[in-house]
Amino acid sequence: QVRLSESGGGSAQAGGSLTLTCFASGGAYDCMGWFRSNEGPLRAGIAVFGRDGSTEYGDSVKDRFTITEDKADKSLHLRMDNLQPEDTGRYYCAGAPLPSTRRCTINFLRHVAAWGRGTQVSVSA
Repeated sequence: QVRLSESGGGSAQAGGSLTLTCFASGGAYDCMGWFRSNEGPLRAGIAVFGRDGSTEYGDSVKDRFTITEDKADKSLHLRMDNLQPEDTGRYYCAGAPLPSTRRCTINFLRHVAAWGRGTQVSVSA
């Protein structure tokens, strides 16, 4: 069973940067990404990365966040620049196998993903 673990959360001031990292142990997923939860069960889609290198970003983070994969160790990174207070929340790494008929998208991953425990990000004004 693939297990996901996140690191890199913390505190930042508005305009600052943080980088989150997700490690997958016990295997790998074809579609991985990041989601954010503030309060309650709903998780906002932040960014996803497919094994073919495709990416998708949520509207609120386009041009500020960058999702990448380190091919050497299969880790997933989320570089967050120009952080804003509304970026505050718990960030979860997500992953799932990708059927050949599907694309790695936020909407796909949201419904089928395995989840990490999350890492907290707090941004002050």
